[in-house]
Amino acid sequence: MTRPAERAGTAGAAADRSDEGQVGVLVIGYLLVCLLVVTVVLAVSAVYIGHKKLLSVADGAALAAADNYSIDVGVGGGDPTPPLPALQDSGVEESAAGYLAATGAGARFEQLSIDPSTGAEDGRTARVVLTAVVRPPIVNFLVPAGIPILAQADARAELVR
Repeated sequence: MTRPAERAGTAGAAADRSDEGQVGVLVIGYLLVCLLVVTVVLAVSAVYIGHKKLLSVADGAALAAADNYSIDVGVGGGDPTPPLPALQDSGVEESAAGYLAATGAGARFEQLSIDPSTGAEDGRTARVVLTAVVRPPIVNFLVPAGIPILAQADARAELVR
């Protein structure tokens, strides 16, 4: 005859054996979650850095466009009005395109283009809007066309003595 304590010991050993391998499933699950988090962080970081680089190029293009102004001197019947710098939409676009070509920005960004909203609405502020596409690492197969980014920069033409 077996004693009750011995039967409890064999039942406990059987219960211990049925739990074997459960830790492996948890480790694999946590590893997959960690890889997913790393992939998302890499993709978001790539888009963020791409946007910041495009914003830097847009800032430079806006500054170059703001320097391309003409001076309108108004002379009336009385005192002459002070000269004011005047920007034209076409001049802003041409200056921005020239800046992009001079700096080689087209080679650094995929599908880089100047948005049609680029111009000088008030005649004094050059607004440059650039668009490009970023392809994040690892998840290229999920977004084969890439992620479009847009950067806008303004620069004001000032005339000082």
